[in-house]
Amino acid sequence: MEHKIAEPNARVDVADVLRGLAVMGIIILHSIEHFNFYSFPDSVPFEWMKFTDKAIWDGLFFTFSGKAYAVFALLFGFSFYIQDNNQQRRGKDFRLRFLWRLVILFIIGQLNASFFTGEILTMYAMLGVILPLLCRCSDRTVVIIAILFILQPMDWFKLVYALCQPDYVAGPGMAGHYFGIAFDVQKNGTYLETVRMNLWEGQIASLTWALEHGRIMQTCGLFLFGMLIGRRQLFLYSKEHEQLWLKALGISLLCFFPLYGLNNMLPGYIERAAILVPLQLILSSLSNLSFMVLLVCGLLLTFYRVKDRRLLMRFTSYGKMSMTNYIGQSVIGSILFYHWGFELGRYLGITYSFFFGILFVLVQMAFCSWWMKHHKHGPFEGVWKRLTWIGCNKKS
Repeated sequence: MEHKIAEPNARVDVADVLRGLAVMGIIILHSIEHFNFYSFPDSVPFEWMKFTDKAIWDGLFFTFSGKAYAVFALLFGFSFYIQDNNQQRRGKDFRLRFLWRLVILFIIGQLNASFFTGEILTMYAMLGVILPLLCRCSDRTVVIIAILFILQPMDWFKLVYALCQPDYVAGPGMAGHYFGIAFDVQKNGTYLETVRMNLWEGQIASLTWALEHGRIMQTCGLFLFGMLIGRRQLFLYSKEHEQLWLKALGISLLCFFPLYGLNNMLPGYIERAAILVPLQLILSSLSNLSFMVLLVCGLLLTFYRVKDRRLLMRFTSYGKMSMTNYIGQSVIGSILFYHWGFELGRYLGITYSFFFGILFVLVQMAFCSWWMKHHKHGPFEGVWKRLTWIGCNKKS
């Protein structure tokens, strides 16, 4: 079977498709969550919506929760490699410039955070430092460090400590406290009160939640694995790469179901929270990672085997403008669902919010398709790039 494998942009195209699908999943998930504002109607207009509400909620969380962000993190590391490699081929060192790029990302993240409590750009800006620190290490060293992050060492320490200290009782998490503050302001606050909360309590809530749920460790590991994918050019088709992705698909299938099932069984056998909580976090993190690998492998194998890629390629412009789309969902979502805006959560249940999310994504895709016909980069992507190379005569 012949494959179209020689296109020079193939590895970037498939990355953009992956990124676009991941952003789509994130935005639809945020739509049913009302953009981290869990306020819903007291009743549903039709009885059958009780079923659809639960089916949509459980289905979307099963498919995208913890997986779409993982794809995003993987591609962040991949994008770093592409930029770093381009500069190396010109005889330049990109590492200091990337650190400046992270500073700009942090500032953009503050803009996004002023609207949306659950924003991740700030966290990426802080954790992204690991890439220039380790990008000159050998593949073996990077793999070892990435695996250590993926295995959630902090929670293994908590688990071992709890096993050695029978009287140990873990204290309450910080994220719940700060999200409680955020909810009160989202429910009653003005725009300025919401902005002030988002830039302080909201940021703390988001970062502590990421720490308490293993997202920080996993993100660091995925940054490094994304960089390795770029190094090995694994997004480009070859027979060897196809076999590797097929093996990864098989391994992820074998790992996911036992991990997912065991995680759901544990509460029936372990009552002590100090043991149950870190153990469930480790298992859920690994099961989500397995499912993410399954999704990535499935998309890659489909992308390189189908003859007609037009449907998949529709997501390239959406993926290229992922930052613009992500910030756009924060701004529009907060206007439509928070108290200072239209507070649509009082009227839209989960089913209606799901259809809103699909419509919102379709509108964004139409805008992206139009924008990319006239511009090389999305609005925020273009600003990020121009500021990255400020003071340089020659851009990447």
